[in-house]
Amino acid sequence: MHTQQEIQTQYSRLPELLLPWYRANARDLPWRRTKEPYRVWVSEIMLQQTRVEAVRGYYDRFLTALPDIASLSSASEETLLKLWEGLGYYSRVRNLQKAAKTIMLEHGGVFPQDYKSVRALCGIGDYTAGAICSICFEQPRAAVDGNVLRIMARITEDFSPIDLQETKKKVAAYLENVYPAGECGTFTQSLMELGACVCTPRSPKCDICPVKDFCFASKNGTQAELPVKLPKKEKRVEERTVYLLECDGAFAIEKRGEKGLLSGLWQFPNTLGRKSPDAALQAAEALGVQPAELCREVHKIHIFTHIRWEMTGYHIRCRVKDNSFTWVTPEMLRTTYALPTAFRIFLDE
Repeated sequence: MHTQQEIQTQYSRLPELLLPWYRANARDLPWRRTKEPYRVWVSEIMLQQTRVEAVRGYYDRFLTALPDIASLSSASEETLLKLWEGLGYYSRVRNLQKAAKTIMLEHGGVFPQDYKSVRALCGIGDYTAGAICSICFEQPRAAVDGNVLRIMARITEDFSPIDLQETKKKVAAYLENVYPAGECGTFTQSLMELGACVCTPRSPKCDICPVKDFCFASKNGTQAELPVKLPKKEKRVEERTVYLLECDGAFAIEKRGEKGLLSGLWQFPNTLGRKSPDAALQAAEALGVQPAELCREVHKIHIFTHIRWEMTGYHIRCRVKDNSFTWVTPEMLRTTYALPTAFRIFLDE
């Protein structure tokens, strides 16, 4: 165990070492070329649980279509979901719009600057509020995510589980005491960059790390043991049968219910459990589409945070377009209707 004074010293040295390193090594990312809060906010929401390279194209496309808070607040649901298609965690974009409407109604369309008001917006937690307030408004507010927790666990050789809220609050409090005036945004970005590019989860690049000389984990060889996480629960496996019903070149889709996983999104009709080909044809008959031919059987897996879907898809050519479904062409699925990735993966077939 290291003393509180030792830990405070570790934190206090971070700005002098990280700021020059960041200026020399920072990646050129589109959201780093601006301090406009709307653009930073959109990027931070997109980057939650999503790789930087995956976000680049979405970010540019989203801001081209919805360049400001007003356009986001008034966008149709179909536009929103299509712009977000493939990013997953669709509650993020719905919360973006809810927050935009709040800004229009309660803040005159201007993004608020005080931390409490930013934190109160729908879909914005401690990390996102800290990132926006430090990057856009030069406030000493820490943005503590998994990257930052990993960095500080190693530098201070702290074996407290980073999943615990008390650990996150402790790290945030230490960091906010050392934020450099006038360079708060750069300091936040430098921590993000260090965690993303150097102090990585596996095989950290300690030889090029700007803080290696005073990192306790590097000194004691405990990098691989840190950070400590609580044991993960095993993902629940759920088998599903997906019906790819085709009639005259169009496929049947429907909207999911308003509650639960992927709520309110378009999907191919599907049922729990794995059905045999004969049982799938019988189920299609019951849907009123008069199946004519089973074209192919396709197996796909999609993994959510807590659930693993093991899916058997049946492409069935039908004689009747039952009105309980919306019938769309593959081109319409590409351009107009947003399918979550769990179902979009069947389009390749």
